[in-house]
Amino acid sequence: IYARLHNPTVAGFERALADLEGADAAVAFATGMAAITAVVLAASRPEEGVHRPHVVGVRPIYGGTDHLLSSGLLGTEVTWTEPGAVGAAIRPDTGLVLLETPANPTLAMVDIAALVREVRRAEREVGHAVPVAVDSTFATPVLQRPLEHGADMAVHSATKFLGGHGDAMGGIVAASEAWAARLRQVRMITGGILHPLAGYLLHRGLQTLPARVRAQQESAHALAQWLAEDPRVLEVFYPGLREDPLEQRLLVTQQRGPGSVLAFRVRGGPAAALGITERVRLITPAVSRGSVDTLIQAPAHLTHRVVDAEAREASGVPGDLLRLSVGLEAVEDLREDLDRAMSEVEAAHGVEALVALTV
Repeated sequence: IYARLHNPTVAGFERALADLEGADAAVAFATGMAAITAVVLAASRPEEGVHRPHVVGVRPIYGGTDHLLSSGLLGTEVTWTEPGAVGAAIRPDTGLVLLETPANPTLAMVDIAALVREVRRAEREVGHAVPVAVDSTFATPVLQRPLEHGADMAVHSATKFLGGHGDAMGGIVAASEAWAARLRQVRMITGGILHPLAGYLLHRGLQTLPARVRAQQESAHALAQWLAEDPRVLEVFYPGLREDPLEQRLLVTQQRGPGSVLAFRVRGGPAAALGITERVRLITPAVSRGSVDTLIQAPAHLTHRVVDAEAREASGVPGDLLRLSVGLEAVEDLREDLDRAMSEVEAAHGVEALVALTV
């Protein structure tokens, strides 16, 4: 059969991910953004004569997703809101609620079950079902399964943790068979199917996913604690590190661990943040996450650069924020690399200058 319609290697990856998510089925795409695009198109339902172009989005969210929805490129209108106000934002023409937890790049956590309950109450007012899609890329099925908490779709950029080696791109959505059929139709028409070689590589990556996630999480937790005590760091974002009741509860009821991505703000503003990315040697300055290699980037200048500056600041993505995706290197070596890079930036700017820049 024509490969744009089906491929057995890709189907094997889909079955494996569906099993991990506890879903009826999964549908794989060429990239994570292709998967998000398919979710939005599948939910709008114009081929049924019911056009529901309105999307309720929860910020912060990946910059590419934010830009896709805000641009209206797919003929959609978006209302951005806080998790607790999602129900009130739903309208008769709302076709989708889209969120990410933990969120990119601040690791903000959303109570999926509570949000779904709000959506179900709002459904009675508008008279139709409103699907909830959760981007669960940060957590992976090892740490979180959104469908268990009432979500309709769990979305992953498979390029990240699922593949795990930074050598294959892909996206995948786990859902009921009914939603999978709609997603396959979008994929068939738009041509966004995953390439068979990438399907093989991503399927291979699933075999080591639990071991990688747990080892990376252990190192990330140690680094987050170290950074939280460093006077050169203004703030650290890592689930469970703060005395936040919601985070503490969700790490018991929803998420099986804080994960291996953290973010932190540094003294000295954007110049200092960018300076650190230029001075690391073991850590790689790059976008993406979930690889065996540790990656660092300044989201405001890369992944979230396409987001309007005012919205970016409101979402908690200032210019002095760094996001660190922890890999499998020795945590002592990672700590030494970060310490040296921050010291070099401190020396270049002067301690007094760094503090003055943040006042």
